[in-house]
Amino acid sequence: MSDQHQDISTPEADHPSEQRTATTTTTSRGVTRIEDVVVGKIAGLAAREVSGVHALGGGASRMVGAIRESFAGSASNVMQGVTVEVGERQAAVDVSIVAEYGVAIHELAEAIRRNIITAIERMTGLEVTEVNVTVHDVHLDFGGDDEDTAPAAPLEHTPRVQ
Repeated sequence: MSDQHQDISTPEADHPSEQRTATTTTTSRGVTRIEDVVVGKIAGLAAREVSGVHALGGGASRMVGAIRESFAGSASNVMQGVTVEVGERQAAVDVSIVAEYGVAIHELAEAIRRNIITAIERMTGLEVTEVNVTVHDVHLDFGGDDEDTAPAAPLEHTPRVQ
């Protein structure tokens, strides 16, 4: 009746374009498989819950995410900016963020770390060995990105020199 954990790979026939791994727990009552993508989504959602996180991901991944979201019917990628390594009993997480201006970044990183560890350990039973937080940018909120807030162009052009 002891629990057995093992790493498995999803057969390429099921997912020819991606290699996915899962953590498997076998008990006397059945088998539980937790795919890496599940752990990544938990980490991404847990990071977004922390006040002071403006967005996840670096510049390039946010740009690709914005393009992806611009297409009708596409959902946002909750794993954007999140990388996970999942073993038999442990997980490690790397998360990239954009912080809101004015927050204490060291405190924000610690809050993200705590929230991710709590969520993954509670939901999967895996021990989280580390959560690395990279701050790629600081979001400056100047009251919106509307064109109405941009300075108005002069209606008439008057020459500056004669």
